Amino acid sequence: MTYCVGLLLNDGMVLLSDTRTNAGLDNIATYRKMFVFEEPGERIVTILTAGSLSVTQTTIARLQEAISDNPGADGTTSIMQAPTMLQVAEIIGRTLVQVTREISDKLSTMKQAATASMIVAGQRAGGGMRLFLIYPEGNFIEATADTPYLQIGEHKYGKPILDRVVNMETSLVDAQKAVLLSMDSTLRSNLSVGMPLDLMVIEKDACKIGSQRRIEAGDPDFAAMSDAWSQALRDGFRRITL
Repeated sequence: MTYCVGLLLNDGMVLLSDTRTNAGLDNIATYRKMFVFEEPGERIVTILTAGSLSVTQTTIARLQEAISDNPGADGTTSIMQAPTMLQVAEIIGRTLVQVTREISDKLSTMKQAATASMIVAGQRAGGGMRLFLIYPEGNFIEATADTPYLQIGEHKYGKPILDRVVNMETSLVDAQKAVLLSMDSTLRSNLSVGMPLDLMVIEKDACKIGSQRRIEAGDPDFAAMSDAWSQALRDGFRRITL
């Protein structure tokens, strides 16, 4: 399973993903689920993935191929040439649908299916920051001021803190804390989500990575934050009276 989350804020975007992939209790591996396409100062596109590994890896490979290995690529096929982030999302959605159909057809004789979903975050020079959730069918929704975050994968455990503390005015520092605590809640409640974690910050109008960090299992700062959050919850629980 997977948990990925993206926040759209006035000051920028914050993205976080785990790296655990499992196909049964005894077949667990680590795969990156955050992919970055960047031309610093001109545009940045970051994709978070959840679902069938065969679908997500093939989709990312097709997108990369359209950028680097296709002399006929243009704004309708390459996410690095598309004139708007909306069209970037449309290209990714079409590619995801095509790959899903191809792989599902191959699995149909075994009565199996393969699906995936993606979060797409980015900005191009002269345009605004955009954050989309692309469904397996290729359609998508966009983060707004009313709901400035999107999640994919095992999202239910990490949603409450985001609902309570995140809005467009949230600072990038507090946003990083919020997504990490959201992930911590998920890690504690679902063993199919696991370390290491990939964290990225994109500052508004920079059109490049602001900061990027991999958080390994046993990271002392993450462990201290997790312990402090647990203690704060216990203290708050004790203070509440019926």
